[in-house]
Amino acid sequence: EVGGHGDTTAPLALAVYGALSVVTLGIAFARGQSPVETDAWMAELPAWARHLASIAGGVVLATATIAATRLFVERWGWAKMLHADLRPAVQDAGDGTILVLGLASGVAEELFFRGLLTPTLGLVVSSIAFGGLHQLRGRVGWIWAAWATVMGLLFGALFLATGSLLGPIVAHVAINVMNLRFLRDTDVEPKKRRRLGGLLGDA
Repeated sequence: EVGGHGDTTAPLALAVYGALSVVTLGIAFARGQSPVETDAWMAELPAWARHLASIAGGVVLATATIAATRLFVERWGWAKMLHADLRPAVQDAGDGTILVLGLASGVAEELFFRGLLTPTLGLVVSSIAFGGLHQLRGRVGWIWAAWATVMGLLFGALFLATGSLLGPIVAHVAINVMNLRFLRDTDVEPKKRRRLGGLLGDA
């Protein structure tokens, strides 16, 4: 739990995600596989151009996703419920904790799910695994897993198109940091329904 314990959460996140990154890099190097590059759909472009295209795509993807998150939370009940369910985990986190969580999880998860699993298992399977990692108990846990699966498909498609993991890392980290701050700073607890037309007050 992050709330009230930001001083311990950041080191724990670094330890967990750092270990995942080390294991991922070790497996990739043992296989003679680059952890940040793969065969690209844009194979005709030089490597530097593909890296730039990846970063540009990551910026666009992050900007669109961050904007969509706020729009969904403003307009849709399911997004409000998901926001309310996730918020307690970060509502007391400091900026430093959020930055560490966003960086560590974004880098480690991209190295593992995109850099390692996508070339090995394919885009769809690696994205489903990514969604499964985000499965939560509760009212809308399946929506969170579905959202993560879609994001995994987008991150993975950008990786395969450009052959560069730089863009997915940029997008993932930016989305994590900005949306964790939005989650912490925005209280959108859905209104409780009234029973019997409100005669008995709030349920």
